[in-house]
Amino acid sequence: MPIKVSADLPAKKIMEEENIFMMDDTRAMSQDIRPLEIAILNLMPLKEATEVQMLRSLSNSPLQVNMTFLTTSSYIGKNTAKSHLDQFYLTFEDVKNKKFDGLIITGAPVENLEFTEVAYWDELCSIMEWSKKNVTSTLHICWGAQAGIYYHYSINKYPLEKKMSGVFSHRVHKRKEPFVRGFDDVFFMPHSRYTAVSVDEVYADERLTVLADSEKAGICIAMAQEGKQIFVFGHPEYDRMTLDEEYRRDTAKGINPEIPENYYPDNDPEQKPLLTWRAHCNTMYSNWLNYYVYQVTPYDVESIGS
Repeated sequence: MPIKVSADLPAKKIMEEENIFMMDDTRAMSQDIRPLEIAILNLMPLKEATEVQMLRSLSNSPLQVNMTFLTTSSYIGKNTAKSHLDQFYLTFEDVKNKKFDGLIITGAPVENLEFTEVAYWDELCSIMEWSKKNVTSTLHICWGAQAGIYYHYSINKYPLEKKMSGVFSHRVHKRKEPFVRGFDDVFFMPHSRYTAVSVDEVYADERLTVLADSEKAGICIAMAQEGKQIFVFGHPEYDRMTLDEEYRRDTAKGINPEIPENYYPDNDPEQKPLLTWRAHCNTMYSNWLNYYVYQVTPYDVESIGS
């Protein structure tokens, strides 16, 4: 996909080194098409790493995409330089009068807090409410999925006995739904969280359609309003080494974490993890862009929601 981002975004250089086509303004202006306007509300603490993961995940499509990175104004994290945020990020106040073809709300390391205890919860609620009329399709990831399904459908999360960390197998349902088109019957996805939503509550809500679940990891993918809202409770965008970095970080903090499941060969943290989820991750993001954004969004972005 020709992804259009700021020429000096650090993630752009990494993508180019991976031979992923990143489009600059000059080339984009020469194409007589309207690019899709995609916003990413990046709630992860290591924003630059998440930028790379998201751009890599969105790169497998012929569609031209204009990326806008958003951050919260009610809470400024300490893990990303202010200069990076000032240069490459906007806030909701900057975009609230705009329309977007797609919005991605990422995960966040706040799942042990009640939603109302999260510093930027009110701001996030405003964004999710705004998305109803100003975004064609919103993709919620991990804690973003828990927050979204709580805000829109009043399904709360509950604490797990221990952190769910690892790569889990999932079963596909509703195979004719385009979001899982091209998926195998069973696919893998990383999870890293301390909380979950009730499988029974999600299945009981007739407004929601479950597209994939797991015996161990619970609900994996659910959608509503024919794809206007999609909830993915894992981390399909994770790199090969992301769970390893989390495991070693938690170990260094003295948390004494369990080894991520189904991740290291022979369950040995000294061995390089196997990458078993990238193909389905790429398929998922491509399906979202094609079937739930590009195919249904109007040519005039300003007419979204009209």
